Amino acid sequence: MVANSQGDSSVREVFPGTRRYTQHTIYELAETIRERDIVTYEHCRRVAIYANRLARHIGWHRRAARELALAGLIHDLGKTWVQNSVLHKPTPLSQDEWHQMQRHPAIAARILLTYDVSDELIEIVRHHHEAYDGSGYPDHLKGTAIPIGSRLLTVTDVFDALTSARSYKDPLPLHEVRERIERGAGATFDPEVVQAFLELLDTTPDFQLASRAVPAPLDQIPGWDRHDTIE
Repeated sequence: MVANSQGDSSVREVFPGTRRYTQHTIYELAETIRERDIVTYEHCRRVAIYANRLARHIGWHRRAARELALAGLIHDLGKTWVQNSVLHKPTPLSQDEWHQMQRHPAIAARILLTYDVSDELIEIVRHHHEAYDGSGYPDHLKGTAIPIGSRLLTVTDVFDALTSARSYKDPLPLHEVRERIERGAGATFDPEVVQAFLELLDTTPDFQLASRAVPAPLDQIPGWDRHDTIE
């Protein structure tokens, strides 16, 4: 975006490597997810908000929490390269289909490498399916070798997946989701992140976001800028 000849301050240039460029890029990529698959887009939107809330709850600075939310907004970007027959299959995936699905974090990272965004954001996206015990993917990282942003995204990602309807399952009740996350501490999840998330869940009325029948762009979502902004 180039400023006009009158020097209008309301029209700002977007330079590669700047926070504004990163945000602009992530929003454009999020829109490609929305156009490709509404369900995945809505999941990413909720995960971004949950991750922002969790990061702020554990004391992250507002800017760092917003950066994490940007990563959350496109953490499933790689799924735009997964066939619909796999992405929305109502029955269990075959071994080959599961391998295809497991490629999506690495695909997202490769896409992001073509843009001038931070290495940290790319790493967070690449490793959001790593497990604390080393059993995750794509690189089988373990414990604190997993970026802290990825460890936060893992919990919020699973929370939304379990509480949302999918073609292959109904949403689980909140108490059961809470129990599953608690049981996953030390295996799938960082135990300290689990503790913080459960505290947030227990102390925040109406924490769970509703699914939207007709999803809206970010700038048209009531409350996004007021409470859960990532600008």
